[in-house]
Amino acid sequence: MTTPEDVRYTRTHEWVRNPEGECEIGLTDYAQHELGDIVFVNLPQVGDPLKTGEAFGDIESVKAVSDIYSPLDGEVTAINEAVMDEPERVNRAPYETWLIKARGVFKEGGLISAEAYRSLTKK
Repeated sequence: MTTPEDVRYTRTHEWVRNPEGECEIGLTDYAQHELGDIVFVNLPQVGDPLKTGEAFGDIESVKAVSDIYSPLDGEVTAINEAVMDEPERVNRAPYETWLIKARGVFKEGGLISAEAYRSLTKK
């Protein structure tokens, strides 16, 4: 499983690219691997509010349905329509397949480094 250095991670298995501006949020390689074949993604609407630690959508695989948690307090600025039509993109390329874009504020210590995330997923 890959853990790129150019993104930050949450303890709930989301990744964040560009946390200083309009960020992209997606599901980690570890999470998609644990879920198995993804068959459906339910995402919020543009303009919907986001609250740190609260679910903003869910993802369904052949194994289970799992919530997707917000890493920030803010607002959804875009959703990835392509992943709604083709959810298996998350399995094929988890770090190229963002789910939403958002703007907001991250809580201190809410995002972790790639090294810390690798340690978390080894347990």
